[in-house]
Amino acid sequence: MMMEAIAFYMLAGFLIFFSYKVISVPNPLHSALYLVLTMLGLASAFFNLGAQFIAGVQVIVYAGAVMVLFVMVLMLFDLKTEIRSFSRGLISGALKVMSAALIAGLALGGARSSVTVLDAPAGAAVPGDVTRQLGILLYTKYLFAFEILGILLLAVAVGVVAVSRMKGGTHARH
Repeated sequence: MMMEAIAFYMLAGFLIFFSYKVISVPNPLHSALYLVLTMLGLASAFFNLGAQFIAGVQVIVYAGAVMVLFVMVLMLFDLKTEIRSFSRGLISGALKVMSAALIAGLALGGARSSVTVLDAPAGAAVPGDVTRQLGILLYTKYLFAFEILGILLLAVAVGVVAVSRMKGGTHARH
């Protein structure tokens, strides 16, 4: 029991450190790599808590697919120009802090309003049952949110291509 607690707190320290590095490093590519380490650490925390399915999804979807998309987007832009245009001035800094506070408030509000507990039948300790219930819940009660997320990801991909081809973009048509 003591070793589990020590491992948990060490992992939590690594997660806090990598999360801080995501927002504090000036290079966006380094920030993306720290975000990958954060996602892998989060998957490790899920695995240690006995949620192997969520840990696997965390690695495959977030640390894999989403980060590949994020790094691809970073490669489309001229980072030297982008860093200079977005990292100067008092107004820019205040806007960043206010945006971070707004996003944190929305995330906390969403987390508080969406806390649900999967009702497992008495005596069902089989991990497959929890995964089955999660799938049923995802494709019944939360189907609309799941579909909206798919549309949002499609819009992001189309927007990235459109922005990269605009006048002045790194892949603009001449």
